[in-house]
Amino acid sequence: MHSDQIYTHWKKEHRHILESFNDKNIILLFSGGKDSSAAMDLISTAKEEFGFDFTAHTGAFPVHRYPNEEIKRIDSYWVKRGARIIWHDLRKTDDELDNSKNPCLLCQDFRKNLLKSILTRSVEDWNSLVLIVSYSLWDIVSYSLEHLLNNISSNPDQGIGIEKNKRFKETGQRFYPLLTMKEGYQVFRPLIKYNNDDILRVISQENLPTLSIPCKFKDFRPKRILEKYYEKMGLRFNYNQLIDFAINSLGLPNISSYTSMEKEDYLGNVF
Repeated sequence: MHSDQIYTHWKKEHRHILESFNDKNIILLFSGGKDSSAAMDLISTAKEEFGFDFTAHTGAFPVHRYPNEEIKRIDSYWVKRGARIIWHDLRKTDDELDNSKNPCLLCQDFRKNLLKSILTRSVEDWNSLVLIVSYSLWDIVSYSLEHLLNNISSNPDQGIGIEKNKRFKETGQRFYPLLTMKEGYQVFRPLIKYNNDDILRVISQENLPTLSIPCKFKDFRPKRILEKYYEKMGLRFNYNQLIDFAINSLGLPNISSYTSMEKEDYLGNVF
């Protein structure tokens, strides 16, 4: 599928969402990686067609991935496209990650604190807020496998365990393309129905700049290892089949169990 066809298909699928964006405070969480760059391309194109605006925010961390020349290269491209990226310096070094047993969890904690700071400063009306995050279909396939393996490997006498249940509650909400929360704010996942080859096609055909320095901690993330397997086997997945499996076989929590959460709980402990 050509990238123009991907946009046309994506726009048709999400038109009802995009048409509601013109009076919203839209924040796109951008890393400079392939997924968030493809999401930025789709949202930037839709911005022109549907007449809304948005701001992208990047936590430039781990530091080794974001030297000044990388930031300038990526930023200059998006400025020409009319997109504004705010690059946040977390004022931390990679030493803390190097010394951590699980650097990815620590990095996620840093990013959650950054998001809390961004929202505190930039949100006056929660009813107008839209958070855009760039999880893909391959991400939620990996979360399904993670939960399935956790079930198999758990001691049946002890159950799945508090931490594993907490993890599934966190990853489970990422299966839903749109959450409209009780305070009125929304969480939109524009890539959740798209395979990795669709995303790479957008990157290639639109010549999108992405970070050129791989994260040295990436092998701490099981989903990155699983992605190599999907790629090697030439696998493609279907969102509708996956969501049915997650609901019927994995016990995926109902969407209402997330949308009914207080924002302090959801953004602080689940998002």
